Amino acid sequence: MEYLFNQEYGIEMNSYDKKRFKKYEAENYSLDVHEKGTIYYSIMHDDIKSFISFTERGDFNKNQKLANELYPDSKEGYSLLELCCYHGAKNCFKLLRSKFNSEITPQCLSFSFLSGNPDIMNECLKKEVPDDKTMSYAIFSHNIDFVSFLVSEYEIDIDLEDCCRYGNIQAFFIYLDSTKDYRNCFIYSPLFSEPSLVKYFISDKIDVNSKCKSGKTILHHAAMSSQREIIDYLISLGADVNLRDNRRNTPLHLAASSDRVENVESLISHKANINSRNSFNSTPLHLSILGQCKEISKVLILHDASVNIKDINGCTALHYSARFNCSETVELLIKHDANINEKEMNVKIPLHYSAMQNSKESAEILISNGSNVNERDLDGRTPLHDAAQYNSKETAEVLISHGANINEMDSHGLLPIYIASGNNSIETQEFLMLQMENANGKNQIEEMTFEIAASKNNKEIIQLYISHGGNINEEGTNGWTLLTFAASFNNKETVEFLISNGANINHKDVFGMTALHHAAKHNSKEITEILISNGVNVNEKDNDGRTPLHYAAESNSIETIEVLISNGANINEKDNDELSALHYSTKNNCQELAEILIYLGANIDDRDKNGMTVLHRAAINNSKEIAELLITNGADVNIKDNNGCTALHFAAQHNSKEVAEILINNGADINAKDNDGCTALHFAAKNTSLAVAEILVANDANIDETNNYRQTAFDFAKENMLKQMTNYINKYRF
Repeated sequence: MEYLFNQEYGIEMNSYDKKRFKKYEAENYSLDVHEKGTIYYSIMHDDIKSFISFTERGDFNKNQKLANELYPDSKEGYSLLELCCYHGAKNCFKLLRSKFNSEITPQCLSFSFLSGNPDIMNECLKKEVPDDKTMSYAIFSHNIDFVSFLVSEYEIDIDLEDCCRYGNIQAFFIYLDSTKDYRNCFIYSPLFSEPSLVKYFISDKIDVNSKCKSGKTILHHAAMSSQREIIDYLISLGADVNLRDNRRNTPLHLAASSDRVENVESLISHKANINSRNSFNSTPLHLSILGQCKEISKVLILHDASVNIKDINGCTALHYSARFNCSETVELLIKHDANINEKEMNVKIPLHYSAMQNSKESAEILISNGSNVNERDLDGRTPLHDAAQYNSKETAEVLISHGANINEMDSHGLLPIYIASGNNSIETQEFLMLQMENANGKNQIEEMTFEIAASKNNKEIIQLYISHGGNINEEGTNGWTLLTFAASFNNKETVEFLISNGANINHKDVFGMTALHHAAKHNSKEITEILISNGVNVNEKDNDGRTPLHYAAESNSIETIEVLISNGANINEKDNDELSALHYSTKNNCQELAEILIYLGANIDDRDKNGMTVLHRAAINNSKEIAELLITNGADVNIKDNNGCTALHFAAQHNSKEVAEILINNGADINAKDNDGCTALHFAAKNTSLAVAEILVANDANIDETNNYRQTAFDFAKENMLKQMTNYINKYRF
């Protein structure tokens, strides 16, 4: 945000921000945050004419939000009205308020104090009350009238850290004038890099080692921002060079991380503890390397900073130097006895870090000084695995040229080439592929690599495979092809690419499943549509006689079911067990799915190979809603399966109380017998279904009814030593 605001309004920030802005410009950052022809571009320039045209479109969403890293804390995104407040887009703001009644939020008010448009600010003040955040934006804006207004009208405190962070010395003086807090102003004064300001606050009444709320002394602030003369001056007044802030940082820590070479030299010359550790166990040397302050790292090392101290992550200075490819620092550390194979908490050595960041030069130095190219970390990964994951091709080349084992597997059985494939590391993938072909010839390794790519939607890796003569219809594990993998993982782009390059859409795996079966199983609606549009057989059966519709029904893939049926899928097709899609819908008690299937023509009383209907299965699963739906649509409540069982028998067997009540209320024969002469009460007694037994008895079930073997329900309960059931039935026998 500071960069955008600096460029738009010309406000100068502190020296750290200036350094950062130069880096942005070197990387060709642009002020064209929003492309021309977008609604956000219209807001940025308050172009009301183009903005109106956007609002009149049919797809205009007044509640849309934008998240962009150049806006402050924009993770949740900002509304159109909030963006109007940020850019001071008065005309767009008025239109949104008058035509769409867009809500003024606290963020609107804060942004209005940043952009400074009085019309927007006044409207926001009618709806929201300023707070500390509003003050922070007012300080950032460098409009001193806004700051004074918030202090006088709303009694909001000025945050000294904000004054220093945004270089607003006027707000700093307003704070001093309104609070007379000389002590804290003294502590923060070096952050403006004005020696005269620091000296202004010096008096016998202020302790030079006083601390602010973050535990920092004036020397901490001077160390990270001021000239050396201020450091020397404060130390001459008794400032303690080794005092720690709340994070246990000494002034030397802050100077080292802020790229203040002269300050570091001054503090060391005044006996600062060069190996002091903060709350994260980091020394000044760690922080200088993390901040990529090369000259400071050199100064610290030459002043005998310990090079093998580990921070909270178990990392030494050499780990971080390798990570940032600070080759000069790497050499200097090694020269001063840095342990080249030291392991951090994940058992990675510095060479792993070089591999992760493609720090080729550092890798070469480490290897030439004895680093183990095949060292394994906690997950069994070598540096080559890490190079593969992060597409560090140049470092991978260095590693292999020095003996890295291309066939080394990690703890999960993955080779580096598998890792590259799964992470779309195209350049490294191609290099590794050529190396493996030279070492092993074309084999299953190559095939598995591209199966991983298909599952991860890494189209470019697949293109690489084809360009090297790979067979697009090659079968891998379980007969899966690349298309099978892509369809199973709902990878649309890869599916389209494979089909356009000749993939066989009707290929079957060892289970007889086509890509469409897999797409239906995983509710991949888009993949289903693509496959159908390319001529796949929608009624193809697998080895179990199941069509894609069966799989879609089993997984409650409603959208996919609608696509399949609208494209000719047979809704009443049965599998080898004579189960239809409607039978499968009861597995997960999905009423919505059952409704759709019935509406589209599913046969309600279809029987499976055991003579069971969908209602029988609903009773087994106690699927109350589906049972009601089936009966409402004409299901026969007394239909029997091959063993003579009705749905009520199954409800009793599985203690499906709710379904039993529905069946009885809809005319189920309470004393119907199966092929062995057993009634539902027999089933309830045999299976301890007490809740259903109570319903049956309450609805006049014949307690003394005998089966073909002259057994009553009481006999079943007694025979199975079901005491509670025995007592219950016995109570109604006489």
